[in-house]
Amino acid sequence: MVVSLSRRGDVEPFHAMDILAEANRLKAQGVPVISMAVGQPSDPAPTRVLEVAANALKNGRIGYTDALGLASLRKAIADHYADHYGLEIAPGRIAVTTGSSAAFNLAFLAMFDPGDRVAIAAPGYPAYRNIMTALGIEVVEIELGGDAYLHAGHIEAAHAEKPLKGVLFASPANPTGAVVPAEELKLIVETAEKLGIGVISDEIYHRLAYDAPDATALAYGSGVTVINSFSKYYCMTGWRVGWMVLPEPLVRQVERIAQSLYISAPELSQIAATEAFHATQELEAVKARYAWNRELLMKRLPELGFPLAAPMDGAFYAFCDVTRHTNDSMAFARKMLAKAHVAATPGRDFDPLAGHRTMRFSYAGSHDEMVEAMARIERWLK
Repeated sequence: MVVSLSRRGDVEPFHAMDILAEANRLKAQGVPVISMAVGQPSDPAPTRVLEVAANALKNGRIGYTDALGLASLRKAIADHYADHYGLEIAPGRIAVTTGSSAAFNLAFLAMFDPGDRVAIAAPGYPAYRNIMTALGIEVVEIELGGDAYLHAGHIEAAHAEKPLKGVLFASPANPTGAVVPAEELKLIVETAEKLGIGVISDEIYHRLAYDAPDATALAYGSGVTVINSFSKYYCMTGWRVGWMVLPEPLVRQVERIAQSLYISAPELSQIAATEAFHATQELEAVKARYAWNRELLMKRLPELGFPLAAPMDGAFYAFCDVTRHTNDSMAFARKMLAKAHVAATPGRDFDPLAGHRTMRFSYAGSHDEMVEAMARIERWLK
């Protein structure tokens, strides 16, 4: 048998998904696993979102939409920027996508060519690196070391070494939860634009910061591309609907590529997502539980020998140093799952160089689950 294999498929696996698969295998055998591995809200979509979706299924024809999305959803997203950030964004600059994953694909394809150098922070979301590597883009990983987040100085230094075509960062960040302060965000955008570097700001954890209001990179530069999603705050991971806010020159570029790659995001999900902006009371109650879980983990993880490796400013992650227990977080994660029946993500996903020393715990589950997970880990470590 002859099978043609491209080098594009030779990317690092997403280890969080491997851990999740093993956790699901154990659950299927009746093992009471608590998963803190995957960044997924444990709550369903808000009630009114489900009701709108049910009505659409009952009464409407579900089909293709424009490649850039339903006009009603694009307007609702534009209204959200006015309400939440005080920014006037034309609906014509908004592209609705099949989750943020499709948005990253579209941004990389529309903005960069094979061989272009694009900077990301390490630790950082592994799909950035894996998608760009598959597309032939040269990924420049900036090790943050003792810094909580990317600084303008990091970008200047990387660009001075060899010119960058783009920079991608997230705030709040995955895996750390760190938030880039507004004044530093402004400096990053202004520095990048001065150097001719394209900016992509991943804002999918907006509305999940605990100590500071959200600051969008759109406020600081006209050439910024922002990516967001209904997956995290809005509890709609499996609905696969996200969005981009694009500089005007990129809109048609993205539309042409999206027409061929995706046709459109699912119409049912788009109809439902339009209602998500009206479910704030229900969603804020979910966020309050995250905040409760956050307080618990900020106390318990260091007590168990997992000091925080970054501030837990936002999202629903605790990023910890595990070197008091191991120098191989991958093996440690497998042992913890097998023995304590608690799943967490090894740091290798987020930092190939230093990830053996770290682990990410997601606290998006119920409070009782978080309490029990800490107790299980404590018993296992004794």
